[in-house]
This record gives sequence, structure tokens and C-alpha cells, in this order.
Amino acid sequence: MFYGAVVWDPWLILSQIVCLQCLYYLTLGVFMFILVGTRVSRLSLIYLFDYSTLTTSTVTGWCVIGSFILSALAGAFYVFHLVERAKKCLDFSATICIIHLFICILYGGWPSSITWWVVSGTSLAVMALLSEWLCIRREQREIPITRYRSNV
Repeated sequence: MFYGAVVWDPWLILSQIVCLQCLYYLTLGVFMFILVGTRVSRLSLIYLFDYSTLTTSTVTGWCVIGSFILSALAGAFYVFHLVERAKKCLDFSATICIIHLFICILYGGWPSSITWWVVSGTSLAVMALLSEWLCIRREQREIPITRYRSNV
């Protein structure tokens, strides 16, 4: 794919956002199932969308925090593979976090916990920086040249 010509394709951008959001929540659900599901009798959406579950005072709260951080790590790889441009990594990572904020507001109200904001900011930083680093590494690879010019 040639990156010189910039073509604005809103359907591509929208599909990337939807795909990234779905993959993020799928991964978050898997990590919640593994880390939190073993600690609680009934796993529900409250652990994904209610700010009060992100607490440092219980082991379950730390497991929820760990799930969000691990999902941010996985989200960085999703952004790396789906977006493929270092310049766009921060935009897509922030979009994932902003959409999550809106869903959290709809589900449980405005997040008033400082822990929720710290975890969300850390998740955004991890996702954006790691995906950008991965994209920069790929963009700076040498292009292999298979044909050589003859000295004629």
C-alpha cells in the first residue's frame, strides 16, 4: 500500500473504529473472565462499565485494573495491525478510550473515582505509545531489493 496519496475514506475509518472497539471489549471480557471471574460468584457488565469496580482496596479491584491494563496492551497490537500508521495511533487509541468513557457515563454515571481516571489515562498511554512504537519499527524496516541492476 502506498502512503503518499492521502485519501479520506470515512467508511474505512468507521469500520476500523468499530472493529477496534469490538476487539477491545472482547479482549477485556476475556481478561475479566480469567482474572475477575474466578474471584466473584457472578460476573456482570458492572465490572466493565461501572467506575466503582476499579478500586485499589480489594484484590478483585486490582484484578479489574489488571484486566484494563492487559486489554490496553492487546489493544496496542490491534491498532498496530488494523491502522498501520504511526501518525494515526494516538487518534484511534483515544477514540477507543473516549467511546468507553461515554458508555461508562451511560451505564453508571460520570466516573468520580480518581482510580478510574488514572487507569483510563494509563491505558490510553500504553495503547498509544506501544502501537506507535510498533508502527514506527515497521515503517523503518529496510525494503528488500530482489533485483540488481547490471553494470552495462
